[in-house]
Amino acid sequence: MTAQALIEPPTASADELSIWLDEVLERLGAAVADGAEISDACRIDRIALIEKIRAASAALQAAESVRFAQSHVSQQMVRGVHPKAIGRGIADQIALACHISPSAGSRRLATARAWWFDLPHTFARLTAGELSEQVAEQVVSETRHLDATTRRQVDARVVAAGITNMGRQSAAACARTLAYQADPHGFTHRGRTERHNRGVSIRSAPDTMAWLTGYLPVEQGVACYASLRNYTDRVVATGDGRTRGQIMADTLVERLTGQVRAEDINVDVQLTMPLDSLTNPNDQRTATLTGYGPLPGPLARQVITTTKGRRWWRRLFTTPNGHLVGGDPQRRRFDGWLAQLIRVRDQTCRDPFCDAAIRHVDHIVRHSERGPTTLTNGRGTCARGNYVREHPGWHVELIHHGLSSESHTVLITTPTGHQYESRAPDPP
Repeated sequence: MTAQALIEPPTASADELSIWLDEVLERLGAAVADGAEISDACRIDRIALIEKIRAASAALQAAESVRFAQSHVSQQMVRGVHPKAIGRGIADQIALACHISPSAGSRRLATARAWWFDLPHTFARLTAGELSEQVAEQVVSETRHLDATTRRQVDARVVAAGITNMGRQSAAACARTLAYQADPHGFTHRGRTERHNRGVSIRSAPDTMAWLTGYLPVEQGVACYASLRNYTDRVVATGDGRTRGQIMADTLVERLTGQVRAEDINVDVQLTMPLDSLTNPNDQRTATLTGYGPLPGPLARQVITTTKGRRWWRRLFTTPNGHLVGGDPQRRRFDGWLAQLIRVRDQTCRDPFCDAAIRHVDHIVRHSERGPTTLTNGRGTCARGNYVREHPGWHVELIHHGLSSESHTVLITTPTGHQYESRAPDPP
């Protein structure tokens, strides 16, 4: 999914500080292109100052985020928003402004609130440029189980211990130690309750790879790794030509799937390219692997032809430009192959900058507003993205149906009047 800010911010936001920040941004851009000869010592001084500016900018952004949240909560209360819904959509707007995912926006807002309300000493050092944003985030993370009063006490002790002169890991260890000393019971309880959040996730990596991550209790994680390592030691001793990392990765796949070889996966490749691309070794067009994205044609052929697992491939109907078509306008719900087509077209959540997996497929123009249940009027979103549009001030509009040369395009308007365009990924 591709996204961009479609219009300039409302004129009401062009305040004095914003104008000054625009000027600073312009000067920074000019400085990048400035090739004037200066001494290396001067360049190091510049680098140090820029690092301070990055920290101070993070502090200013945090302050603006907190003020925006406070103002927006007040507006929601005036509008009579249900108490359980107060605050929803705030982090989503911050995320759009920062070009990050909604979940990352929530983390930023939570961090900003912690600095602002509970960690004044850390926040002051960040504002002065004496502390990096990454180190300041470590203080937030290591003290999150403390009540506000105790957290402020630990905050003062952390800064007094010289955190501005520590690296990231040392700062985290310092904050963790002081937090434990301040509340040993809370620290222990936090470790126990966090185990309820154990889980497994997957995300795409460069070069047709993926990260499969297990978030586990530490003793279980160590046991899993030790088992793979011990087995790898035995395989290496037999003269296996693979590297240790390759053996561990293959063994992980084999144990999880029950396959004899890691390569023998059951393949279901959904193709948006002519079927003869599978058999023509000179065809360089890509396939789309649902849940990952574009896969080079030669690699798709290799997966299909070398696996000893079961194989399926589906040819999806497209326009001459490669865009998917189909759908029954009389249906109420997106299900069956219509939902699958939308998932293949959108690949990930269609909210701008959100790369989360698609959990909901729903109408752009609501069914209650006579919106049809068709491919063009459907979009895939994460659960959060589908719920947030139901809050006051949010509006989703179809700009282009995606059945010709233009990709399927949606316009999202937030309560502040900012608009963002969301286009489906280009077909292979």
